[in-house]
Amino acid sequence: MSAQLLLVDDEPGIREAVKDYLQESGFSVQVASNALEGWEWMQMNTPDLVISDVMMPQVDGYQFLKQLREDPRFQALPIVFLTAKGMTGDRIQGYHAGVDAYLPKPFDPDELVAIVENLLARRNAKAATTKDDVETPDLAELATQIAQIKALLTQRNAISQSPAPFKIDLTPREQSVLNLVAEGLMNKEIARRLETSVRNVEKYVSRLFSKTGTNSRTELVRFALEHGLAK
Repeated sequence: MSAQLLLVDDEPGIREAVKDYLQESGFSVQVASNALEGWEWMQMNTPDLVISDVMMPQVDGYQFLKQLREDPRFQALPIVFLTAKGMTGDRIQGYHAGVDAYLPKPFDPDELVAIVENLLARRNAKAATTKDDVETPDLAELATQIAQIKALLTQRNAISQSPAPFKIDLTPREQSVLNLVAEGLMNKEIARRLETSVRNVEKYVSRLFSKTGTNSRTELVRFALEHGLAK
């Protein structure tokens, strides 16, 4: 499965040219004409990497980057800046804000592809190392939480419901994942039901933790049952 990239640039000619080249290089590319449009798309999807212009109306690249880095979902997301600015001070500002690579226009598209491939390879290597380090305890903990959830479900009718203490807006996919977590399903089972990857399920579960202020699947299900969020 090819990596999913989000390309944000307000210049249609550059946007389409870069999109075509990246697609010819084997990537799946979603485009947005500005940061607001890109942010809206990311509320329903999580790309593997973001390529963004810096000079854009309304919300510029630096503001967009700040917004991404302040969101727990996107703190580790690789981000590449494309910009007509080539001054050292601008590059330093970008790196301080958390950008991973900085490519001044005009640029060689092969260089952009090389940067993207390098950032994705590093991210995948880091993810594989992390997975190897924690896989066994995570599986054991997950099994314990599934057992606790199933115990909770036997008491479902006895749990009194009350309105959530704060506003919670769930996307349709987040709601679907929540419903299946509340059935006591594991990530592989949820992925099979929704015809998606286990990695995507993990991302949605993390978003649910963030939106509900919970830290485990057991807490999430209890919260959902107490406040009528699971359907």
